[in-house]
Amino acid sequence: QVQLVESGGGLVQPGGSLRLSCAASENINSIAVMRWYRQAPGKQRELVAGIASVSSNTNYADSVKGRFTISRDNAKNTVYLQMNSLKLEDTAVYYCNAIRGPKQYWGQGTQVTVSS
Repeated sequence: QVQLVESGGGLVQPGGSLRLSCAASENINSIAVMRWYRQAPGKQRELVAGIASVSSNTNYADSVKGRFTISRDNAKNTVYLQMNSLKLEDTAVYYCNAIRGPKQYWGQGTQVTVSS
C-alpha cells in the first residue's frame, strides 16, 4: 500500500506560480510511473503530467506544456509539479497518482485556485 500526500496548493493570481509536492510512503524508485491529475468542478479528472521511474521520461497534457514541469527527488521520495504562468482554467483539485504493478494509488488532493 503506497500512501501519497499532496501539498502546496493555494490561491494564486493569473500569471503566478505554485509548486505542488507529492510525498510517497515508499521508495519512489519502486513505483513505475508517478502522475499528476486534476479535476475541475463539473469536469472529469484529467492527466496533467507524468514521470517514469527508470528513464525519468516525462509527458504533459497539451494544455500545460511549456508552463508546468514535473520532477522527482528520489532521496525525499517526492514528486513535484512546478506550475508557472497559471491561468484561470488551471483551477482544480490536483491529485497525485502512483502506479506499481497492477495497482494504482491516489492522494487526497490539493486545491489550486487561480483567481484575480
